[in-house]
Amino acid sequence: MMESADNQEPLVRIRDLRFSRGNRVIFDGVDIDIPRGKVTAIMGPSGTGKTTLLKLIGGQLRPSSGTIHVDGQNIHRLGNRDLYKLRMRMGMLFQSGALLTDISVFENVAYPLNEHTDLPPSMIRKLVLLKLEAVGLRGARDLMPSELSGGMARRVALARAMVLDPMMIMYDEPFTGQDPISMGVLVELIRSLNDASRLSSIIVSHDVHETAAIADLIYVISNGKVIESGPPESMMDSKSAWTRQFMQGLADGPVPFHYPAAELADDLLEGAC
Repeated sequence: MMESADNQEPLVRIRDLRFSRGNRVIFDGVDIDIPRGKVTAIMGPSGTGKTTLLKLIGGQLRPSSGTIHVDGQNIHRLGNRDLYKLRMRMGMLFQSGALLTDISVFENVAYPLNEHTDLPPSMIRKLVLLKLEAVGLRGARDLMPSELSGGMARRVALARAMVLDPMMIMYDEPFTGQDPISMGVLVELIRSLNDASRLSSIIVSHDVHETAAIADLIYVISNGKVIESGPPESMMDSKSAWTRQFMQGLADGPVPFHYPAAELADDLLEGAC
């Protein structure tokens, strides 16, 4: 009998993660489970270490302490060869798109196949066209990155992230700087591609509405801790004042509107002396 998805070990298992930059603590004992086959969102205000978390999962950074297991492997204990093989199973959509500017759309998507496989050109062509078709840009294959809109560039980058058929894709702020139409297209693509390709997706974002619309599970982090986690509907109606403030975009709450300062009357009187 096949094990149900709910009973499977998480694809990414993070325990007691601690990480600092100099004297600044980024993560202070974080536990996170990324389930298989789901869209998981890591959310929080700017500067809370969301992109840093993706780099830790990918093995580009090492934690001060704690463990990160990806598909059962402790990623920070792997040798270079095994880490390289595991990274090939992880797709990454960078915030900037990070397309190579001097080659065409087709060549950008084909690049990972040319670098990491021995497939013949005819097979590479078919795979690239299939991935571009999946993001709606097969007809743009001969364009250069400079000829693309921001939304189109993000979709080409998504096709490139998918081309090696990874087990998961990590999205770093995928909705930043997108117009409403492009944002809507990306939201639909991430959800549909995750389900159709049986991927696991990790979205790092502070765009609440778009992310909550497609996420199965949300983690909210701040000040080095996981504040709360759960499905989107429970997070929107959370009993936590901090979570409600973030999810509903409230101007004041546990994160105050005013930066700490002396009383206004005292400041005004001091200036009058």
